Amino acid sequence: MLDAVEATLRTNYWLTSRFGLALRLDPALLKDEQRPELPWGAFFVHGRGYNGFHVRFKEIARGGLRVIRPRDTVQHAREADKLYDEVYGLSFAQQQKNKDIPEGGAKCAILVEPAADPTRCVKSFVDSLLDLITTDPAVTSRIVDRLGRQEFIYLGPDENITPDHIEWIVARARRRAYPLPTAFMSSKPGAGINHKVYGVTSEGVNVFLEVALKSVGIDPRKQPFTVKITGGPDGDVAGNMMRILDRDYGQNARIVGVADGSGVGEDPDGLDHAELLRLFKEGLPIASFSKAKLGKRGKVVGVDEPDGARLRNTMHNRLVTDAFVPGGGRPATIDDKNWSEFLTSDGAPSSKVISEGANLFLTPEARRQLSARGAVIIKDSTANKCGVICSSYEIQACMLLSDDAFLKIKAPYVEEVLEKLRGFARAEAELLMAEGRRHPTVPLPEISARISKAINTTADTIHASMSHWSEADRMLARTLVLEHLPATLVKTVGERLWKDLPGPYVDWLISKRLASTIVYREGVDFLSGMEPEAAASTALRYLQREQDTRRLIASLRDGGLKDSDREAVARLLERSGTRGALLD
Repeated sequence: MLDAVEATLRTNYWLTSRFGLALRLDPALLKDEQRPELPWGAFFVHGRGYNGFHVRFKEIARGGLRVIRPRDTVQHAREADKLYDEVYGLSFAQQQKNKDIPEGGAKCAILVEPAADPTRCVKSFVDSLLDLITTDPAVTSRIVDRLGRQEFIYLGPDENITPDHIEWIVARARRRAYPLPTAFMSSKPGAGINHKVYGVTSEGVNVFLEVALKSVGIDPRKQPFTVKITGGPDGDVAGNMMRILDRDYGQNARIVGVADGSGVGEDPDGLDHAELLRLFKEGLPIASFSKAKLGKRGKVVGVDEPDGARLRNTMHNRLVTDAFVPGGGRPATIDDKNWSEFLTSDGAPSSKVISEGANLFLTPEARRQLSARGAVIIKDSTANKCGVICSSYEIQACMLLSDDAFLKIKAPYVEEVLEKLRGFARAEAELLMAEGRRHPTVPLPEISARISKAINTTADTIHASMSHWSEADRMLARTLVLEHLPATLVKTVGERLWKDLPGPYVDWLISKRLASTIVYREGVDFLSGMEPEAAASTALRYLQREQDTRRLIASLRDGGLKDSDREAVARLLERSGTRGALLD
């Protein structure tokens, strides 16, 4: 208890009007061998009917808020035992996932008692967090503060967070005098980019699915394939996957199994797309699938029907398909002990391709075991990264525009964001497969982790060196910011961009963008093994030479290549042309 008190850096204990007890902790208090990486910060909130944690791995970090709702006291006890570990694991996965954006990884989770009202718990938890980060003098004067600096928290929606919750959270942040209220929560229904409405996470999951299917000899745009999905038509990731599969592949995509909290739908000939899309549009689960729309071999079984729970819980193992998309489900559904249930009688994975739309659906050991048996697994921190990238773009717009100004450009802005999301997904998917060909004995999930580590480590190195950059280098680096942001936003804000976007945020944007550009284009090993100073210097020279390369490319494509440029192009091809062709 004394250690816990000593590790409490900020608390709302002395606020008489608080709705929960909030502690900003030194994360070293919770470090052990199972959690070796030390987060930047950790918050704990205890209130009536719930406990919750927020963990982040960087000072500027982004990640979702989820509500865990156990069915009974037995399940609640199990979830309580692992609550911090779940938040830690999700935030660490988010740190790997956030390699393409300025923010590091973070996550929030609230464990609600079975009889408690989830909405009341969400409001209490959020209000308690705001106690510790608001600038309201009436509150700060009664906050114990050993931290001594302003902190900002950026949340996004996750499991069991509704549009009403999102709107309330933003309104409450504004009422509580939080300095960046519209940036506090992303996926806002109005002046935001709602994840479910636009399917932003699923857009990335689909790109990785397509590239992975091609790697096993299936072109989904030309050939039929079968897929099973956990998560219902009413879910964000699963429902939008059904929509996108129909949009991009039509009847080539045969969705043969869907399981969610309501039950399971199965049809070896493929569930009717139109009926799935009806459920998606109306926000209905798979148990609402019209049996009149089933094929001769199809069935829909509710979880409360005889054998319904077993059929629902085993669908992802039983059905043999070309691909599996976990679009919903609890963490560690496929774990160290039960991974063998995913195998067929001949020892092969029941799906050759797995694109993890749901976080931590498979444990690391389960991924290793299934990869060793031939599964092509795109792990969560890679497959579903586009949701958080979209949130970052939403918050960047919030920093620069009023709600009314954002709404005026929302339509073209969202289209540009969606295109950028697909681009980020394809860049990593192509590198992942290229690295897999070069290292065929290394499982793809491990390569995913290497890619994330390479980008994040390089970005940290670049960021640490930026204080030594010349003014000319800083002006050159602005091109990275302009390339990262959607053109509509840049055009709308003009030069105000450099005044209103916070300086530390811009520096991290530059660091991450330069690091990801280098790794995606040159591979994981390009800067590995270098001393930090050498890596930082090489990255800066890469940025400087990039401008020359682009000028030569433009001259070549325009047909106006000078004699001196012809020799420069020839030298570039001699030095790196073959390497580039291998990566193409």
